[in-house]
Amino acid sequence: MNLPTEIFGDVIVVHTPEELGVDHAEEFVNYLPTLERNQIVLDLDATEMIDSTGLSAMLDALDQLRATGGNIAVTTSNAVNRKILEITELDQELEVFDSVIDAVKSFR
Repeated sequence: MNLPTEIFGDVIVVHTPEELGVDHAEEFVNYLPTLERNQIVLDLDATEMIDSTGLSAMLDALDQLRATGGNIAVTTSNAVNRKILEITELDQELEVFDSVIDAVKSFR
């Protein structure tokens, strides 16, 4: 998996795929720990579909990163994605921000 990324100091922003579901979940979980930073912002704005497997993948990645001193923040201005995170209560496990800049700043 090769996703677009941006580096802001010690933080890397990963722009998630259009679909984050069963077809991409395992590859996604294995991809994040290979990045050169362990402070990761997941930008969900381009993601149009997230299923339960994709949500589980985000939690699995979070567990892996926290085990190595890392963390994940999520950013989305997409109302549907935000609602999914609220309904599943993932917004209580992951910090969710409206903008990439706010998410990056949260790591300081």
